[in-house]
This record gives sequence, structure tokens and C-alpha cells, in this order.
Amino acid sequence: MGNQTRGHFNKITFGSLLVTLGIIYGDIGTSPLYVMSEIIGKDVINADVVRGALSCVFWTLTLQTTVKYVILTLRADNKGEGGIFSLFTLVKRTKYKWLLVPAIVGGSALLADGIITPPISVAAAVEGLRFFNENLNTVPIVIGILCALFFIQQFGTSFIGKFFGPMMMSWFLMLGILGVYQLAGDWSIFSALNPYYAYKLLMIHHSGFLILGAVFLCTTGAEALYSDLGHCGKQNIRISWIFVKTMLVLNYFGQGVWLISHQGQKLEMFKSSNPFFAMMPETFIPYGVIIATMAAVIASQALISGSFSLINEAMRLNLWPKVRVKFPSELKGQLYIPSLNWLLLTGCIGIVLYFRESSNMGAAYGLAIVLCMLMTTTLLNFYMHMKRYNKLFIYPIIAVYLVIESAFLAANLSKFSHGGWITLLIAIALMMVMTIYFLAKKIRHRYVDLVKLDEHKSKLVDLSKDESIPKYATHLVYMTGANDPSEIEAKIIYSILQKRPKRADIYWFVHVDVMNEPYRMDYKVTHVAKEDIIRVDFRLGFRIAPKVNLLFRKVVEDMVMNGEVDITSRYESLNKNNIIGDFKFVVIEKFLSYDNDLPYHEKIILNAYFMLKQCSLSEAKAFGLDSSSVKIEKFPMVISAPKNFNLRRID
Repeated sequence: MGNQTRGHFNKITFGSLLVTLGIIYGDIGTSPLYVMSEIIGKDVINADVVRGALSCVFWTLTLQTTVKYVILTLRADNKGEGGIFSLFTLVKRTKYKWLLVPAIVGGSALLADGIITPPISVAAAVEGLRFFNENLNTVPIVIGILCALFFIQQFGTSFIGKFFGPMMMSWFLMLGILGVYQLAGDWSIFSALNPYYAYKLLMIHHSGFLILGAVFLCTTGAEALYSDLGHCGKQNIRISWIFVKTMLVLNYFGQGVWLISHQGQKLEMFKSSNPFFAMMPETFIPYGVIIATMAAVIASQALISGSFSLINEAMRLNLWPKVRVKFPSELKGQLYIPSLNWLLLTGCIGIVLYFRESSNMGAAYGLAIVLCMLMTTTLLNFYMHMKRYNKLFIYPIIAVYLVIESAFLAANLSKFSHGGWITLLIAIALMMVMTIYFLAKKIRHRYVDLVKLDEHKSKLVDLSKDESIPKYATHLVYMTGANDPSEIEAKIIYSILQKRPKRADIYWFVHVDVMNEPYRMDYKVTHVAKEDIIRVDFRLGFRIAPKVNLLFRKVVEDMVMNGEVDITSRYESLNKNNIIGDFKFVVIEKFLSYDNDLPYHEKIILNAYFMLKQCSLSEAKAFGLDSSSVKIEKFPMVISAPKNFNLRRID
């Protein structure tokens, strides 16, 4: 289904390539705004450092972005979808259960460092205005732009999206033209393509290894590129990357020419302390700032949309509390998560107020994202083994990237005290939430009390025909978590037979199974007892919202058309007039009983889990059920009952 919906992206056209520019390259495309200024910092401009840094940037873009992500990682697509959770769903069927760890670490790190992406991109663009007023306080402007950006998320971005492609095309053309404008005076800068200059910088220069932390910023968008694979298709990404990389390299080397022409000086001596704006013709700077700000907004938009998709996948994989998800437009894959939107905005404003300058943000940016890249490399290793790649190919490739990314991690560790601790703290908090949800689910499943449905089938059929009991509903629908169609939770049987007996004409048991494929939508019907008990199993992809109300209605319509079920009311007067019987959904919600004798660590995990559940949607809303026809029943969850009490009767 997903491939059909996005089939137009499988064809390579000018339009699809333009859309790819707008969606995929926001983050990596705006890195020239801050990379070179971060590399030089407050030091005196040194020609050897500039050439070495350019060599590092070029080979980082080549090895890390082009080879690892554009060529290799894009092959690991899950029915056209990418991202670390999609990669995990591909490899989780292997025997290595611990692979969930790199998925959780990588997903949390990507979200955490992403909080710096909108502020650093927008701040670096807006700071170009200081060319006209050196003392301009850019903080209120940056916060204003970010507030506007997050505010419009609720309306959907399909309208704005139409401008993303042309706007990013203008941005990349501007990058290339500005680069050529400077390169026209000194083409010899391309000698820095020789990796010897990178080696010389890293091995000989006293702070060369630390500069690697700033160089890494040129490839931070590579992970987002993989996450957005489903929007555009790998062929569109691979072809458009040729243009994007060319424009980026031209701009970086153009900045290098300008820097070398001012060697011996410091950036703070110039009207604009950012070489990106300083190398522009003065008359063009206002236009450059406007285009850069628009590109930064698009980069931020891509990050926000990616975060929504990531959290939606985490929810479907039971790694995140169920929160409200809205679909503001009919565009496939576009969604809006209000709670995450305002949480991200709060984080972004906090980052702006704490760091104030893009240069300070650059000092903290990249530490968490390199962790995400290492986790992707780990999962990619198992993916290639699973796909039976030649081991003579796998081991050298994985070894090379473990060395490269470990070097980037070591260089970025110097950022810990400069603010990198903030993103690591956020990442750890996100990891804890995901870990608690995963472990709590394992503990609960271990103690779920299931019974054989066959043992209770005759009781349910008898109850259905017992007219001495008032009818509860014509159709009574229970949501069940039992994977095996022959089993059912004991609590459901208790609810029907004992907790006020619920007589219905037909009992329906509905189960939702989350599949490893992103957009799968299948269902299976099992007639447990003809005309009395029916089970429906939905198999939904991890990117499909479980709107059970609508899906169940469609199933019933199909069954009626096939003559499998009669949903007409069984009340005589209503049946005579062909009135459809009522449907009542029952959802069982559990709360942790005080009557539990659990190991201490399990008690902590479950208490934390149920505390987080207080902030999440109810089970009914999480399943997309209409609240007017839903009955919520709460049951205490007794996982491990206390041992027998030494209680004795006395006369």
C-alpha cells in the first residue's frame, strides 16, 4: 500500500527531484552557515588549518554521507521506509534480542540533538543581520521565528511544502554561485582535496583533533537523510545528492579562499564574524540573510516532521506513551503530535536562551548525533549479515566506519562541558522512557493470565441466548491482547460472565498486531462460534495509525456484503424495520494493584510505567475508538500475589 501511495516518487522526474531537495537536505544543506566559523572560532586564521579543515570536510561528506548513507544505508529500506526504527524492525527477527538497545540509543540521540538543529540554523542565518548593526540582539528574532514555525505545525505543511523545493533549489544555487564568486580568484584551493592535508591537520596541528568535532557538523544531516527516505525514494535522493554535494563543496571551498585571503586576522575583526556572510558582496547580504533564514526554517521543518515520525514509530513499537496523533493533511506520512510539538518548542527556546549565539550552540552540537550514527553502523552490520553480503566486504566496511565514528565521538566529547551535556541529558531521559516501556511490557506479558477460548465458548453461547438477563448490547466488542486466536484474557471472560453478566447477540474479539513492515493493512476473521463469537485480527504496519473504529466498521461492511454476518438488530420492532444493531466497545485498563509481591527493580519499573501512563492517552483513545460507544473497565493488575498469610481463626 505504501509503495502505491508514494509510487510517483519511484519515478525520477524534475518535480520529484525538486521535492527531494525540499524535504531531505534541509539539515545538511544549511551546515555551511556555521561549519567554517565553528572550525576557525576565535583563533587567528591560518592557511594550513583552513586547507586541512576543507580536506576533512570534503572527505567527511564523501565517506560518511555519500558512501555510508547515500550508497550503503539507503539499501536497508523497509518497504521504502528508512530511519533507525525501520532498520531495527528489519533486523529484530534475527536471534540477537539486544539489538533493541542500539535502536533505543540511536532514536533518543537523534531526537535529543535535533533540539539544537532549529535554533542553530535559524540563529546562524539571522546573525547575518549584524553586518548592518553589530550590537543587534538576535535572540528575540530567533525565538519569534521558532514560535511561528511550531505554531503552524497544527495546520499541516502541505501548502508550505510546495515552496520547499524551489526555495532549497534557490539556496543551493546561491551556495554554489557564492563559492564560484570567491573561487574565481584562487582555484588552487582545490589542492585541499588531497587527503594529505586532512592527515597533516589531525596529526601535526596541536588542536587538529579537536577541530574534528567542528568538522563533524558538515554531516549531521546524514542520519535525517536516511530517516526521510520514505518521502522521496532512494533513487531521487542519490541523484539529487550529486547536485547538493557539488554546491556544498563549492561553497565550503569558496569560504576557504576568503579565509586564506585574510590569514593572520581574526573573524571577530570583521563586520560579520561568519565567513559565510563575510564573503558575500555587500549589496547582496540582505537577500542572502532572507534566503538563509528561509532555508533554516525548512531545515527546522524537516527535523520537526522527522521527530513526529520517529515518536509515532516508537509508540507503535510500544516504546513510548500513547499520545494524540493528528493528520492535518491528506499527504501520506504527514502527521502532527501536539504534545511533542510544544515540548520541542520549549526545548528550542531553552537552547536559544541558554546559548544565545550560534557559535555557542555549535560548541555543543553533534555529540549525541555521532552516537546515533554509531548505533546505525551497529544495526547495519547485522542487516548486511542477514542479507548475506560477502563477509570480505562487511568486516572492512564496518571496521572503517567504527574507527571514523569513534574518532568523531572522541573529538565531540570535548563538547561535553560546553553544553553537550544538555543533549546527552535529554537523550538519557528519552532512553529511560523507552526502556521503562519495553521492560514493563515484558513484565506484564510474563504474568498475563490467558485461558483457552474453547473452554468458555459454550458459556458465552448460552449467555447470548439467556433472555432472563437484560441485553447489554447487540454487538459487544472487546479489545484483546492475546496473540493466539484460540486464547483470551481471563479478565475478559470475567468481565462478560461475572462483572455484571453482559448478554449480547454477537461477541467480537478484536486484536491489533503491529507488523515489521511500515504500511501493511491486513485483517483475518475467525468464526469461533457461528453467529455468536467472532475474532478479528488486524495486522497493521508500524507507521499505520490504529484507527480501530474505522477499520472495524470496514471489516463489518465487508462481512455483511459476503453474507458472513447479520448485523440487523435482534429486537423485534427494530428488526422488522431493518435497523442496524448497536455496537458497544469494552476496553480493559489495568492499574497496578497494591497486592503485589514483586522484586524491587520490577516494582520501580512498573511504578514508573504507570506514572507515565497517567500522561498518555487512554487505551480507548489510543485505539481510535469513538468515546460515545466505549465502556472502560478498570482491573487491578496482580502480577505476583503475596505469599499465604499466617492468618488463623480463633473461637
